[in-house]
Amino acid sequence: MEKLIIKGGRRLKGSVRIKGAKNAIGKMMMASLLTDEEVILKNVPQNQETDIAIEIVKSIGSDVRREGDTVFVRTTEIKEHKVAEMSRKNRIPILALGPLLARSGEGEVPMVGGDKIGARPVDFHIASLEKLGAEVEVKGTSIIARTAGLKGATITLPYPSVGATENTLLAAVLAKGRTVIQGAATEPEIIDLVKMLQKMGAIIEFGANREIYIEGVSKLHGVTHSLIPDRIEAASFAVMALATDGDIFIEGAEQEHLITFLNVVRRLGGEYEVLPGGIRFFRKGALKAVHIETDTHPGFMTDWQQPVAVLLTQAKGNSIIHETVYEDRFGYTEDLIKMGADIEVQSKCLGDVPCRWQGKMYNHSAIIHGPTPLYGAELEMRDIRAGMAHIIAALIAEGTSKISGVEHIDRGYEDIDGRIRSLGADIERVNE
Repeated sequence: MEKLIIKGGRRLKGSVRIKGAKNAIGKMMMASLLTDEEVILKNVPQNQETDIAIEIVKSIGSDVRREGDTVFVRTTEIKEHKVAEMSRKNRIPILALGPLLARSGEGEVPMVGGDKIGARPVDFHIASLEKLGAEVEVKGTSIIARTAGLKGATITLPYPSVGATENTLLAAVLAKGRTVIQGAATEPEIIDLVKMLQKMGAIIEFGANREIYIEGVSKLHGVTHSLIPDRIEAASFAVMALATDGDIFIEGAEQEHLITFLNVVRRLGGEYEVLPGGIRFFRKGALKAVHIETDTHPGFMTDWQQPVAVLLTQAKGNSIIHETVYEDRFGYTEDLIKMGADIEVQSKCLGDVPCRWQGKMYNHSAIIHGPTPLYGAELEMRDIRAGMAHIIAALIAEGTSKISGVEHIDRGYEDIDGRIRSLGADIERVNE
């Protein structure tokens, strides 16, 4: 079993380049199935998420070649409409349904997997595909869909679900007629997917109030597209700089994707400087308590809250995080408490953002009392983002921490320990 051994207390300094977005590669690989021509994706991260996406399209019939951070994909024909069961490791497979229905009229994928951070219902996906003319059946651990031909429709999402928006986009671009998605998610990764589909020949535009309009076309062609930088990775390294009282230039970080995060950085006493090619993060003094509420884009991203929670253990005063996106995302705080943090998790809605979990007894708010010293401990990663919280906590803790479950962090981050080491951390990967 691989573990990370981290000796805390070092200030991290230097420059680090962030990789292509982990939350973009899967959907773009699925988009490559929409054409029989070659698709070239650049700035592709070398992580397990990419490996799983490649395995999925290969099982369907794609020819895939990889050269460094560039992936070449061509799916001349759909040879297999059933996606391999192993792909339950993440959420990508369900996004194959739209392209499979468009190209072959049928598709079968395993139920949604990925990190254990909530229910992740597939109801929104299924309802959208049914509106577009698919017959969908949930059988055992599989979702089976068939169609005699997809047709445009007006689809209203009850919540701006990223996955359901992506699935609808991928299904609608080759459907006959016009599709309207109401209540759509508009995350930067979705905008980037739309740009890719546009370059492939799709007709897609954004309206007001979270509406997306798609005019179906009969055929899409090949494309060369470069992934946007990973905004979650950018925030993770930014928090490392602030938490260790360091100074890190994050090459490739884009202000446009981090506006809400940057405001929180400034409120809590951190500082940043937008420079050509990236953003520098550093501190000028003590950290201050803040009140954060996660939300769909352009709100504060749910994937930012775990690393920021670690940072808030070092801030003076009582900070609050109100999680409104997932109902069960504070499990990692038990480990921070084990290391010396003073955190209370509650079922109350401690904020102003309208919350789906109000009155449902989910522990979705956290009060963090600080500052408190942290001490090294033996930890096990629960998911990707909790894993990053563990790493940051270990970097500022007194003593040595041993962290297992590193396969979670490897799914979303390329060579994470190597890049942190390059900033001056005492971090080692060992087999035990």
